[in-house]
Amino acid sequence: MIASVLLASLIGPGAVANAAPSRHVCECATPSIDRLQQWLASGEGTTVPATGSLLVRERGGYAAKVAFLKAEWHVVVVWLGNKFEAQTDLSKSAGFWMTYSATDDLYVQLRPASHWSGGDKWLTKVPSTGGKMVKKFFSFAPDAWTTLPELGKPDYSFASALTEARGLVFVGKTPNKIDFRGLAIDRYQPPCL
Repeated sequence: MIASVLLASLIGPGAVANAAPSRHVCECATPSIDRLQQWLASGEGTTVPATGSLLVRERGGYAAKVAFLKAEWHVVVVWLGNKFEAQTDLSKSAGFWMTYSATDDLYVQLRPASHWSGGDKWLTKVPSTGGKMVKKFFSFAPDAWTTLPELGKPDYSFASALTEARGLVFVGKTPNKIDFRGLAIDRYQPPCL
């Protein structure tokens, strides 16, 4: 970042404006992972941390770390637009790449703005990695998403949820240690706040 500012001051603003766009997405000025700044423990379920941000400094960047402690439902929220009121249309996105480790299986729900609350959401399984860091693609193809009878079936389509996506919500019912290092969504770049 400092080198970019120094280079811009040496060659002038015209050259920077005409430069080819970088393939690497710059992180936000405040803690973020792939420009996602809001990784939150919701207070639902016994977790460490119990509430607030999961982001911690790690090797020159940030990680989002959480432990689920009991055999009960736990909830971790990622706001896609970095604030609760924001929503985005992901209908053109193929899915997202996630770099993570987990000691047990959990699920990720796609929560739309119009149906934010409640457990009755479209979800897909996030498999255990046995505690090893992996990078895995999660498709937004409708047949990759399902429901859990215990949580209920949503009364809206998965396709409609994609058009007004507010957040990805990670839920699990077993003790688990989870470490998120990346969550890059195809055709979507979160705005820094």
